[in-house]
Amino acid sequence: MKAPSLLLTLLAASMLTMGAGQAIADEIHIAVASNFTHTIKVLGRRFEENSGHKVTFSFGSTGKHYAQIKHGAPFHALFAADVKRPQLLDKEGIALPGSRFTYAIGKIVLWSPKNGVVDAQGKVLQQGTFRHLAIASPKLAPYGRAARQVLLELGIWDTLQGRMVRGENIGQTFQFVKSGNAELGFIALSQIKHPARVIEGSLWEVPQSLYSPIEQQVVLLRESDAARAFLTFVKSDESLEIMRGFGYATPNVE
Repeated sequence: MKAPSLLLTLLAASMLTMGAGQAIADEIHIAVASNFTHTIKVLGRRFEENSGHKVTFSFGSTGKHYAQIKHGAPFHALFAADVKRPQLLDKEGIALPGSRFTYAIGKIVLWSPKNGVVDAQGKVLQQGTFRHLAIASPKLAPYGRAARQVLLELGIWDTLQGRMVRGENIGQTFQFVKSGNAELGFIALSQIKHPARVIEGSLWEVPQSLYSPIEQQVVLLRESDAARAFLTFVKSDESLEIMRGFGYATPNVE
């Protein structure tokens, strides 16, 4: 009797262990602003290695993600490129209370993949020695609004209207410049800065005095232990170091 009893006990323990493993391992779906693509892919891999959870990302403009979430898109969290949309989701009762925080502060640069096109002071904009300037849509993308602010501050927004190529988001804007469809463009520093690579081409790192800080916030949209664990990981020293390596400023997080 003792042997069968022991066997049953071991089988029961094994089934409980398997059930616990299935409960612990989870898959989460996260909407991410285009500028944060490269960075969050690295964060996602590190998180998966440490936790066993699976993370899938959907990249696009914050404005489009907000509209999708309002229509019931099943994301667990939104990593936005601004503060406005996370605040709205908070006020509208869609975001989980107390989950919103600033995860990064973005920077814009004027960039060309070719050397010598963009000078270190951005004077090329006034000189007008180019056919097309790419910017993200100011209506949809926070980095586009920042670019518009810069051009308004320089007094050349109206002058350059006929030369502008607008991307739906900063990812598309980057492709316009990288492909040569636009000789230069306002992109996120994080799109060309990588901790293991030298930045190619020529650029002007736009002074922060010319545009409002691009404060980027995240909100939790569905209750999930795995999603909460990922947001906690994003606040860790390891994650903040990774973000700084991609050109972001990082806030003080608790």
